[in-house]
Amino acid sequence: MSTFINFPEIHAIVQGMETVPIPKMVTVRQQYDESRVEDVEGTLRAGMEALPSHDWYKGKKIAITVGSRGIPSLPEMVRTMCNTLREWGAEPFVIPAMGSHGGGTAEGQLEMLAGFGITEENIGAPIKASMDVVQYGELNGIPLYCDKIAYESDGIVIFNKVKPHTDFRGPHESGLLKMIAIGIAKHKGAAMFHGFGFERFAELIPPVGEIFLEKCPVAFGVGVVQNAYDDICNIEVCTPDKMVETDARLLEIAKARIAKFLFHDIDVLIIDEIGKNISGNGHDPNVTGRNLGGTFKQELNLTKLFVRGLTWEAHHNGCGLSCCDIVTRDVLNDVDWDITWTNGLTTGIMTAGQIPIYANTDKEAVQMCIKTLHNIDYAKAKVVHIKNTLCMSTIEVSEALYEEIKDLPGISYVSGPKQMEFTEDGKLVETVWPE
Repeated sequence: MSTFINFPEIHAIVQGMETVPIPKMVTVRQQYDESRVEDVEGTLRAGMEALPSHDWYKGKKIAITVGSRGIPSLPEMVRTMCNTLREWGAEPFVIPAMGSHGGGTAEGQLEMLAGFGITEENIGAPIKASMDVVQYGELNGIPLYCDKIAYESDGIVIFNKVKPHTDFRGPHESGLLKMIAIGIAKHKGAAMFHGFGFERFAELIPPVGEIFLEKCPVAFGVGVVQNAYDDICNIEVCTPDKMVETDARLLEIAKARIAKFLFHDIDVLIIDEIGKNISGNGHDPNVTGRNLGGTFKQELNLTKLFVRGLTWEAHHNGCGLSCCDIVTRDVLNDVDWDITWTNGLTTGIMTAGQIPIYANTDKEAVQMCIKTLHNIDYAKAKVVHIKNTLCMSTIEVSEALYEEIKDLPGISYVSGPKQMEFTEDGKLVETVWPE
């Protein structure tokens, strides 16, 4: 099922908006730690080769979890795991392990995997998608679920990106244990777990992980960390008895390597694209300071947030738009509300599906953001433009903001200033962002 809405043109009146100046923008570079894994496939294979008891895998059916977060070289990593396991005599296969994402259906989750290049042809192994689960245990009366196909396999490879979560803080956030608690629990388990609210995630995820590791046939874990440039900087393969410790340690590395603004105050932030492949929130609150619970405001002092589009990989999931101050009509017309509301209702946060104010064009949206700022000289608005919250190295800032930040450590001039360019129909001329 898909539901799209053709939102009409809006004719809201904003007095004096046509006189609001749009600032010239300066392109700057933010410098982060650039260290990365040069040979992703070789490093992963070496980590697997260091595991004990390769002979045990002979003839065993091994399930590999793949979630809904984009990871560089994802098909290559999955293919490497499959090839190595086959060399050991195993029969590997992939399962989508992404809770309720993809509309909470097996077909939708297969489509999400294909969007990441995870197809049977690309990885050389079967993909087995089902929303069926089995209950493997309970925690203080809470039923715990696992994908039925994975549970009935001989061994499960818990594979996931490890990163700070978008809605809570704790020793285990988005990573291996969250994949266990929610991703592999499919729609039923994700809905149950989210019913307790994000405020209990930090408390519940560790014991759920420990019970899963005790009750389910876990073969090993693979944790991946990305740096501020979206490159893989850590790959660790761990045995089940080391998974809890590995997950916590990789999270600390991830928090130190995450891309953020090197300054704290922004009047208007323009983001070209958001999507579930970028963050569960579409845009990472660790960067924007915007999440549904309002608990990340300390990350950034941001007044107005304008999002211009959804990533192709989001497959029309508009989660994250409700944290915006404004979007455009085109953005809302691109949202599949069945998929978006299924995802939001699974988390128990109904505001995740709320529709923000929208403008007819990008130009109107920028002017509305600036005009509705309070107690400010519009010509000196601190405006920032980024591609998405994964691409934080090269950004655009308004002239006034550049003068404030130009001498900060890690900030360097690239080009400009230049006027924001719009087409005749009000669309912002696409910026050619560096790869």
